[in-house]
Amino acid sequence: MGLVYVDGYVRKGGKRVDVRFLVDSGATYTVLKKSVWERLGLEPIDEMEFILADGTTIRRGISEAVIGLPGYGERHSPVVLGESEDENLLGTVTLEIFGLILDPFRRELRRIRALMK
Repeated sequence: MGLVYVDGYVRKGGKRVDVRFLVDSGATYTVLKKSVWERLGLEPIDEMEFILADGTTIRRGISEAVIGLPGYGERHSPVVLGESEDENLLGTVTLEIFGLILDPFRRELRRIRALMK
């Protein structure tokens, strides 16, 4: 399976940054590179510990921003404040907020059929 990217933007207040996101169905949270969140003036409201695929443990700040995906609108979402070497990732929490899922066969986002229990 190849990598899936989508174009979108991140907004906070009157500032907006266009972003190309790697859609990572294995990532829980959306991650923003340091250059993106610094341009928006985001600040951590909390900190979390994450375990990477290789078992390494890291700590990153958490903030909130508006994510925009063309054709799907805008949604408020938690974001991880990444470092310079981190990739802009669109994680499953943000996808679920939008009501979207990654279709791995077509390599595209599509709407989910949500259950209300």
